[in-house]
Amino acid sequence: MHCLRWATIAALSLSACHGEPPAPSAVEPSVAPMPSPDRADDVRRPSTRSNDASSPTDAGEGNSDAGVDPGTLPQTQEKPSSSNDAFASRASALWDGIASDDPDKAMPFFFPVTAYEQVKAIPNAPSDWKRRLVAAYARDIHALHKRLGAHAAQSKLLRVEIPQERARWVETDEESNKLGYYRVYGSRLIYEVDGDGKRRSFDVSSLISWRGEWYVVHLTGFK
Repeated sequence: MHCLRWATIAALSLSACHGEPPAPSAVEPSVAPMPSPDRADDVRRPSTRSNDASSPTDAGEGNSDAGVDPGTLPQTQEKPSSSNDAFASRASALWDGIASDDPDKAMPFFFPVTAYEQVKAIPNAPSDWKRRLVAAYARDIHALHKRLGAHAAQSKLLRVEIPQERARWVETDEESNKLGYYRVYGSRLIYEVDGDGKRRSFDVSSLISWRGEWYVVHLTGFK
């Protein structure tokens, strides 16, 4: 009898040794195992593949990504607006340059040299941009500052009036162009001085577009 009992116990023990151990009760079989430390770092790290508007094939109309020189991106035929934040920021920079008599501060509103290189079918476009257009822009800013008088620092830009209905698309091959753009004449800077409530204005000769944004190319007159 004792031998039979011990034989039964031994057989059960041998069977248990050859069977699969049960899964721990606290772990769901469907849950994937945790990655190794190296793989875990890969999971947390954002992808570095580019798929944004700065890519020429994916570039959207109008504003480009912050930190990207818009002049390095392709031109678009989007009609510019004067009611977005980017335009307001550039107009404010122009006024700051006039009020402080500092043309460098006003450069964000000037047509980018990189865009000018793409547009103009002329020899040495960057030199023409700097020596002719930017030089005239600086002279105009100094002259407008003098017109503001002793209270220039207290002047305030109220708005920029652009006759959008008069804007037209300038075709390729017009005005020595390789690319087209929108152009508008007869815009105005509306301002007041020292909070006196009197509305005054400066005329802006010519704005042209790049990627759905207005830029100054001739501030006062054509030089």
